Amino acid sequence: MTRATLDRALVEEATKKSGLIWVAASGAPSRALWHVWHEGAACVVGDGPGEQPLPGLADGAAAEVTVRSKDKGGRLVTWSARAVELAPESEAWQAAVAELKGKRLNAPDAETMPDRWARECRVLRLEPTGPLTPLPDDSQSHPPLPTPATTRHPVPAALPRLLTKGRKRK
Repeated sequence: MTRATLDRALVEEATKKSGLIWVAASGAPSRALWHVWHEGAACVVGDGPGEQPLPGLADGAAAEVTVRSKDKGGRLVTWSARAVELAPESEAWQAAVAELKGKRLNAPDAETMPDRWARECRVLRLEPTGPLTPLPDDSQSHPPLPTPATTRHPVPAALPRLLTKGRKRK
């Protein structure tokens, strides 16, 4: 087996088993994206209401994909990709959406989700290109990206009493 064949097998197997991939497109910070592996590429859906953002991922854009271990969370492999936007309702789009629909958690409109994705979202294939990127020596940790989805609020004054209510003191 050639090195390229082994690299391709590693990318496919690691990406299939991972729940999230970290994608960094040129000029945009790395983001965690849920995905499915379908026909040789990681497929993602986003940029619509209630879906994940896909900053910097335009049709033909280069990206770097980092795959983590599902059980330990450690970095397994980093690979280069080319983003290919699928045309809504095309044969490739329908095949990718059929796979994505089964993996979409907590969808408010599970039955009409493909129609909404066709109208309001983008479906992309992240196709592997070139050799694997060597793993870095440092942790590459960064502070979290700003988001309006926050749950940090002051603790209600009554919470300590509510938590100890019903417990008997010894």
